Amino acid sequence: MKKLLIVSLGIIGVILVLSPWILILFGRNQLHDHDIPQQEQLVDDREKHLILAIFPHPDDEVTVSGTLMKLKEEGHEIQMVCLTRGEKGKSSGIEDEVELAKLRTVEMKNAAELIGADHLHLLDYPDSGLEKVGLDSLKKIVGELIAEVDPDVLISYDSKVGLYGHPDHRLTGRAVEEVFLEKRGMDGFTPQEMFQVTLCKKQIKIALKLSSSFQKNYPEDPKQGLPRPDFSINTRKFFPRTLQVMQAHQTQQEVLKDLMPFHDKVPTWIYSRIFDREYFREVK
Repeated sequence: MKKLLIVSLGIIGVILVLSPWILILFGRNQLHDHDIPQQEQLVDDREKHLILAIFPHPDDEVTVSGTLMKLKEEGHEIQMVCLTRGEKGKSSGIEDEVELAKLRTVEMKNAAELIGADHLHLLDYPDSGLEKVGLDSLKKIVGELIAEVDPDVLISYDSKVGLYGHPDHRLTGRAVEEVFLEKRGMDGFTPQEMFQVTLCKKQIKIALKLSSSFQKNYPEDPKQGLPRPDFSINTRKFFPRTLQVMQAHQTQQEVLKDLMPFHDKVPTWIYSRIFDREYFREVK
């Protein structure tokens, strides 16, 4: 009887030890397309680069924060652009847009500090109003920013969907992409590479089940969906700080649950091994 009890306890112990790793393997299989190559670096670190990440809203940087932290650790300079103050993001219940813009400005500054950005360019164009600004004007704004900063590498949203279909996202991605493709190689235009944050098919499938933003805005026609990633970047080491960046955006916690569902219920050491990479498409 005693031997049977010892064996039973041993089996229970093995199950308890293995169960988190089974969860991790299951999560990875559900979340990642394993035919997409994984890279350790976004750019070659033998030469130091100036990286300019351009997004429309405070909290958009969360999608690439692990990669930005990694680039900073590798010795590259990181500058970030936020085109709006996010005054329309009222998921917290704050209706006063002036107050919300002030709060989200502080949140964005805190997030940039956590990432280790060398400079944050906080602009004040209308949230959910970049279509009224217009593509030509937005391209001029982006072109002037690039001329001011002289970056080597650009990061932004894709030009087809804007991650999940937000018009500001899509228009920002399109403006940055068109400026890059039109001016690349010209005298005085310094960016040599551009990368767009995107998702793999499995992530899109899960997002369409869990995220109200995806369900509301993502194109029904798969051909109109996100561009296929060229590669992913391993960001596991920086996941705890990525959570801190998310938490810095206190007014947007309900929205950010869509980005990383159940992150507040699963231990970080497990979650970081499931959400351990960020996907990119290179603009060529």
